[in-house]
Amino acid sequence: MHTFATIYVKEKYSKMKIGYARVSTDDQDLKIQIQKLTEAGCKKIYEEKISGSQRQRPQLESALNHLREEDTFVVWRLDRLARSTKDLLEIMEIIKSVGASFLSLSEPWADTTSHAGRMIMTVFAGVAEFEKDLIRERTGLGRAAAKNRGVEFGRPKKLTADQSAMILKLIENGHSVKEVANSFGVHYSTLYRMIPA
Repeated sequence: MHTFATIYVKEKYSKMKIGYARVSTDDQDLKIQIQKLTEAGCKKIYEEKISGSQRQRPQLESALNHLREEDTFVVWRLDRLARSTKDLLEIMEIIKSVGASFLSLSEPWADTTSHAGRMIMTVFAGVAEFEKDLIRERTGLGRAAAKNRGVEFGRPKKLTADQSAMILKLIENGHSVKEVANSFGVHYSTLYRMIPA
């Protein structure tokens, strides 16, 4: 026999479709998106008027925070949700982490409620990871080639080789590190790093 508390929890967290609608500016209209999301069975729709390039989208955050296991997060089109593959995959990971599904009404392949959709999204994530690895590899090869050509990375050196030699000679001759540092316009800690242990 179910207790009242058990029934309440089941009703409170019964699976539902949660919609997210976004336009970039205040003078654009959300009506079409809201209509399509309502027709798709969304019980709750979060509306946002903000550019997709903005990292902070309060209504999107609220919608994702509201997701529970077996819920479905629904958008009219993918471009209403994300502006890049990276952005989309990050949001997909959040949805997946709570055990919810994702559905784009305009892109049938972006539907993790079906086996085929889940497979396509997995392949999509794999391709993105592959691209990231290729970029990392190319960057590493580029840096190695540049180093072989004598290109130095990091902050530019404050002192030339001649200045460094002169500084060491002055310190060996009894001048204080702070005094020499002031003369060359650098912090004394720079000189301490130069002095052999």
